[in-house]
Amino acid sequence: MSRVTVAVRVKPGASRTRVGGRYEGSHGPALVVAVTARAVDGAATEATLRAVADALGLRRSTVDLLTGRTSRDKILVIDPAPAGLIERIDELRDGATG
Repeated sequence: MSRVTVAVRVKPGASRTRVGGRYEGSHGPALVVAVTARAVDGAATEATLRAVADALGLRRSTVDLLTGRTSRDKILVIDPAPAGLIERIDELRDGATG
């Protein structure tokens, strides 16, 4: 399969890492990703990439940042995207937590 982009809204400094929920952001409906890392020196961004990969059962190397290095609103790219990925992202965004 080809690559897939996904909008995320990052909540740095959370009490625990959690992937799930919906945020109507600047890039459209976004997947909410709460991470324990603080927004310092890219730590929250790296934690976000790892959390999304883990939640989707992917290797970290398949998830990369497309836009939003210093923003809470980010666009990630997953390449290569396995079959069923879009459905799993939709499940997480619409309520299931991972």
